[in-house]
Amino acid sequence: MKAFTYQRADSTAHAAAVAFKPGTKIIAGGTNLLDLMKLQVETPSNLVDINRLPLDKIEDTRDGGLRVGALVRNSDLAADARVRQRYGVLSRALLAGASAQLRNKATTGGNLLQRTRCYYFYDITKPCNKRNPGSGCAALAGFNRIHAILGASEHCIATHPSDMAVAMQALDANVETVNREGESRAIPIAEFYRLPGRTPEIETSLKPGEIITAVTLPPPPPGVQIYRKVRDRASYAFALVSVAAIVDSTQGRIRSARLAFGGLAHRPWRTATAEQTLTNAPANTTSFNAAADAVLHNARGFGGNDFKIPLTQRTLHSVLAETTRT
Repeated sequence: MKAFTYQRADSTAHAAAVAFKPGTKIIAGGTNLLDLMKLQVETPSNLVDINRLPLDKIEDTRDGGLRVGALVRNSDLAADARVRQRYGVLSRALLAGASAQLRNKATTGGNLLQRTRCYYFYDITKPCNKRNPGSGCAALAGFNRIHAILGASEHCIATHPSDMAVAMQALDANVETVNREGESRAIPIAEFYRLPGRTPEIETSLKPGEIITAVTLPPPPPGVQIYRKVRDRASYAFALVSVAAIVDSTQGRIRSARLAFGGLAHRPWRTATAEQTLTNAPANTTSFNAAADAVLHNARGFGGNDFKIPLTQRTLHSVLAETTRT
């Protein structure tokens, strides 16, 4: 690990102002950043600790939603009675995401900003456009079992690792931020993450010096909520495919559906046409397959991850069958 300086922020505006400086990184739980620093994937010259800022509350909003501070620990968010009762898909996603030790440290804001688990991103001896723009993507012709089948480009086929973000995508969450001038904004999570295109190193719509302060959840939508995660081992592995589903159905028909996927793309993946296909449709194999076809339109494997296409179809079918079971 390379040497760095350390300071504590005394306000969100202060943290944003310092974060604007080159070589500076914000640290809270540090469950991802410290690993990257040890491997010299990240080499900040200065760390700004925000753990003393008042961003650790879960609060009800006037419209019946929740506002989750950026420093709320994953374990506290998953265990909160309001989250368990009204946003079960989020609680389940968090519990599927990591060990209890990591959840006790990891924060809401940090979870949203964690970096890909691509093997080549983590290995500084290998080319990686995300780590070193213009160097190439070793995963394209390499070992790409965990990599993207949707939204990828010739510059990057990495996937986003967060389980929490997939659930928040299904819930239409908003990410609240502040910049160094103290100005705040709310970014719909559907607009928060970027696809790789030609600039895979730019992962979010955050501007330089802008930091996350909270995530707001709208009132919970009607229906059964499920988070299903398929992985290589049962113990805290990253998703090969995951599905966050909120399905409202009655008497064998689907009124509405929200579907978000993890493990398939550079960001949590949601397809409006798949949800429209299921709206007012019978809860049967034909409808489920039509939704899967809509999700997987333009899906492309790269050899080692070709299996993700049929795996996604089977996983979605299983989730939809469970959510519509009477």
